[in-house]
Amino acid sequence: MSAASSFFVRWRVRLSYPLAVAVLWFARPNPHSILIGVVVGLVGLWLRAYAAGFLHKHEILTITGPYARTRNPLYLGSAILALGAAVATRSWASATILCSYFVLFYSIVMRREENELQSRYGAIFDEYARAVPLFLPRVTAAKLSGGGKAAFSFEQYKKNREYQAAIGFLSLIGLLLLIWRWRLH
Repeated sequence: MSAASSFFVRWRVRLSYPLAVAVLWFARPNPHSILIGVVVGLVGLWLRAYAAGFLHKHEILTITGPYARTRNPLYLGSAILALGAAVATRSWASATILCSYFVLFYSIVMRREENELQSRYGAIFDEYARAVPLFLPRVTAAKLSGGGKAAFSFEQYKKNREYQAAIGFLSLIGLLLLIWRWRLH
């Protein structure tokens, strides 16, 4: 892993805090933008939750459920969440910060994780990578052998602590509602 890649992986969460402050500073939400942002964000939350119910980190290469359509359904869900947040802020500056952060950090993180999976699973991962796109999903699920559990597991969802994404998104929406009310006065 390159020094730059290592930096982005290590600092992606820490750098998100000052960027979140900037996003909120530039936000100019109103009830309509918040409502549309929530609807878009709920799609992202659903996808993340669905993917987390299939994911068995460090145990098996997960290739079933949403992983049969995209190798990164959690990050696709995060992208949809970021889009929902951008819409909710009703600010081009906030949207630019959110989208730039996502594209910069997650493109690097996805490639790094891809290298780790290739090292761990070798030819099995190579077959998977040939059949399933990195980010934007296939229309139909890839038919691959192996891959472990084929059904959603609520226990796995909880084990992966995916509820934290919902808490974070709801917190953001609450802050945007406060900003909207505060700017009215």
